Amino acid sequence: MSNSLKAALLSGLVFPGIGQVVLKRYRRGVVLMLIVLACLLIVVAKAVQQAFSILKQIELAGGTINVDAILNVATQSSTNSDSLLFNSILLLIVVCWILGVVDAYRIGKKMDLEEQSTCQGSNSKGD
Repeated sequence: MSNSLKAALLSGLVFPGIGQVVLKRYRRGVVLMLIVLACLLIVVAKAVQQAFSILKQIELAGGTINVDAILNVATQSSTNSDSLLFNSILLLIVVCWILGVVDAYRIGKKMDLEEQSTCQGSNSKGD
């Protein structure tokens, strides 16, 4: 399997930045991984915070916790600023993921071409 395909698949299917690390572009890979991990951490923290807030509101209202009660409180508690932040973070994750795949493929393709020219150069000298 070529370097470009392997790196692009790793960055696309496993995690952004893994392809760069495999291609020994450690700084790029680590930066991509840290950005995506930080964004995912924020998303999870916000989701947990909102879940606890919803459960507390239901408990204070004296209602039983069921799907309908959760949906009603969740609909009332969502704000535009929260959804804007959430959407921005998700967009950043998607952009980093796409950048990781494209960059890994580009770096891998360059390495593949260098390997081919090195092999062709050594083959022509041996003739």
